[in-house]
Amino acid sequence: MEIGKVVGNVWATRKDEKLSGQKLLVVKLLKSKSEYKDGFLVAADNAGAGNGDLVLITKGSAARESLEKKLVPVDATIVGIIDELEVDEE
Repeated sequence: MEIGKVVGNVWATRKDEKLSGQKLLVVKLLKSKSEYKDGFLVAADNAGAGNGDLVLITKGSAARESLEKKLVPVDATIVGIIDELEVDEE
């Protein structure tokens, strides 16, 4: 799993029909507690996350396991919203 911050939404009127009904969010992945990795990730939301939320993301085949329909073509899913993050950085 990875930790990221929701920074936006994705709307796609033309897409695979299996994605219908999926909320897609743009996420910036954490490199450290205060630094982000380059680029963005689009993840299906299975936890009710919103802009600014710190979230847990699962990727690969595990991303589909948490969805109601297992045949949805996603490779990243938000599976939790983080209330608090405690990290001892050296």
